[in-house]
Amino acid sequence: MEFNSHDVSSEFRDCNWYQEKTRMSSSEISGDSKGTFLGHPKGLFVLFFAEMWERFSYYGMRALLIFYLVQHWLFSEAESGIIYGAYTALVYITPVIGGYLADRFLGQRKAVLFGAVLLTFGHFLMAFEGDGGHEGMAVQIFWLALAFIIVGSGFLKANISVIVGQLYTRTDPRRDPAYTIFYMGINLGAALGAIVAGWLGQTYGWAWGFGAAGVGMLLGLVVFIIGTPLLCGRGESTNPERLNETVGGIKFEWLIYLGSVLGVGLVWLLIQYQSLVGWLLGAAGLLLVIYVLYTAVAKLKPHDRDRIFAAVFLIFGSILFWALFEQAGSSLNLYTDKSVDRSIFGWDVPAALFQSINAIYIVLLAPVFAALWTWLGNKGLEPSAPAKFGLGLIQLGFGFLVLVAGAYAAGTGNLTPVIYIFLIYLLHTTGELCLSPVGLSAMNRLAPAHLAGLIMGTWFFASAAGNFAAGLIASAVGAEDAGPERVTEVYSTVGWTAVIVGVVVILISPLVKWLMHLDTLGDDEDKIEAAEMAVDHTE
Repeated sequence: MEFNSHDVSSEFRDCNWYQEKTRMSSSEISGDSKGTFLGHPKGLFVLFFAEMWERFSYYGMRALLIFYLVQHWLFSEAESGIIYGAYTALVYITPVIGGYLADRFLGQRKAVLFGAVLLTFGHFLMAFEGDGGHEGMAVQIFWLALAFIIVGSGFLKANISVIVGQLYTRTDPRRDPAYTIFYMGINLGAALGAIVAGWLGQTYGWAWGFGAAGVGMLLGLVVFIIGTPLLCGRGESTNPERLNETVGGIKFEWLIYLGSVLGVGLVWLLIQYQSLVGWLLGAAGLLLVIYVLYTAVAKLKPHDRDRIFAAVFLIFGSILFWALFEQAGSSLNLYTDKSVDRSIFGWDVPAALFQSINAIYIVLLAPVFAALWTWLGNKGLEPSAPAKFGLGLIQLGFGFLVLVAGAYAAGTGNLTPVIYIFLIYLLHTTGELCLSPVGLSAMNRLAPAHLAGLIMGTWFFASAAGNFAAGLIASAVGAEDAGPERVTEVYSTVGWTAVIVGVVVILISPLVKWLMHLDTLGDDEDKIEAAEMAVDHTE
C-alpha cells in the first residue's frame, strides 16, 4: 500500500482545524468511544444521510422513468427499455472518470459536493414535462436533465463510497458492517423515494413526482455540507497545489468543473443515440480492463497484484448480476403494471410503488445480514467474498424462477398474484445483500490507496455494463409482438443461467479467496505511526 506523506499531514492539519471549529477533542479525532456513534465514526452517519437523500431522488425518479418514457414521451416499450438501459449504464460508467479526477486532483469530498450540485439541478429540470411526444423543446430539456444527473452521479457515486472506507483502517473488522449500515441508508432513501415520488407522479402528475426527487437531492446536498466537519479531513485532495495552479488565468480546479459542465453536452448527445453508448461501453471497458491489469502486473507488488486479479473477477461476476437484477426498473416494472393483480386490501396499488419493496427488504434485512456475517466470522464460518457472490447469483436466479412458477400457476390470460412480486423481490434482495455491500467493501479493501477511486469506479463500470445489458434484455421482453408468455420465457432462461453461474462461482471461490491474500493484508504501518504521532501532538 503506497503512502504519500502529504496524506497524514494534510489530514491531521484539517482535523486540527475542525477540532478548533467544532470543539471536538483529540480523542474524538483518534476514533475512540467518545468520537463514535453505535461503535462507528460519526462521519459514517453524515455519509449515511447524505446518500439516503441522494438515493431518494435517484430511485424516486427511477420508479417513474419507464412509465414516463412509455406514457408521456410515447416511446415504444422496446425503445424505452433501450433508453432506460443506456441512461442507467451512463450513470454507472461516469464514476470511472469521477473517481479518477478525485484520486488525482479534487479529492473525494469536493467531487461529492460538485456532483451533488449537478444532481440537484438535473432532478429539478426533470419537473419540466411539456406536452409529451418526441418533438419540441420540452423533450430536449428532458434529455438535458438526464445528462446532468448522469454527470453528477459520476462525481458522487464512487467517491462517497470511498470516503466510507477512509474512515477505517484496511483490517478494521467494522468495515463490512459499516458498508452494510451505509447500504441501509441507500435503501432507506430508495424506499422513501419510490413511495413518495412514485405515488405523487402516478397520482398527481409527473412534475410532482420529479419535483419531489429534486427536493430530496437538495436535502442531501445540505446534509453533506453541514456534516463535513465530522469527516475530519477524510476525502481531501492529495494534490492541492495542482488545484491552485492557473491555466490561462483560471484555477485548474475551476477548469475541471468547467470541463465537466461541458461534458454534460456530450452526455446529452449520447443519451439520445443509445447505440453509441453500447460502443462506448465496449471500447472503454476493454481499455479499462487492460489498464487495470497492466497496472497490476507492471507496477504492483505480487500480493497487491493478486488482489487486483481477485477484484477483477468479482467485477466481472457482478455484470451478470446487475444485467438481471436491473430488470426491476424496466421489464419487471412494466410486467407489474400490466400482468399482476395489484389489488391489496381493495386498493389498486400504483405499479411504481412496488419499486420500494426491494429497498424496504434491505432496510429490514441488512442488520440481520450484518449480524450474521459477524457471528459467522467470530466462529470462523463466514463465507468468503467470492462465495457470497455465488450465493447472490443463485438467489437472483431463483427469484425469476419463482415468478415464472407463479405466472404458470395463475394460468394463461390470468393476472399473476401479487404475492409473487413480493417473493421475487425478497430473493433478489437477499442475493443483493450477499453481493453489493460485500463488493463495495472488497473493492476498497483489495485496492491500494492510490488506486482506490479507479477500482471503485471500475466496480461501477461493471454496473454500467450490466445495466446496458439489462436494457437489451428489457427491449427483447418488450418487443411489439411480445406478451406475458414472452416475459416468462425470458425470465426462465435468465433464471437458470444465474443459478448455474452462481454454482460455478462457489466452486472456484477458494482460488479467488487465495488471490485476496487476506492473511497478509495489513495497514500501512508508517501511516498509522504518523497518524498516532499527530494525534499525540494535538494532545
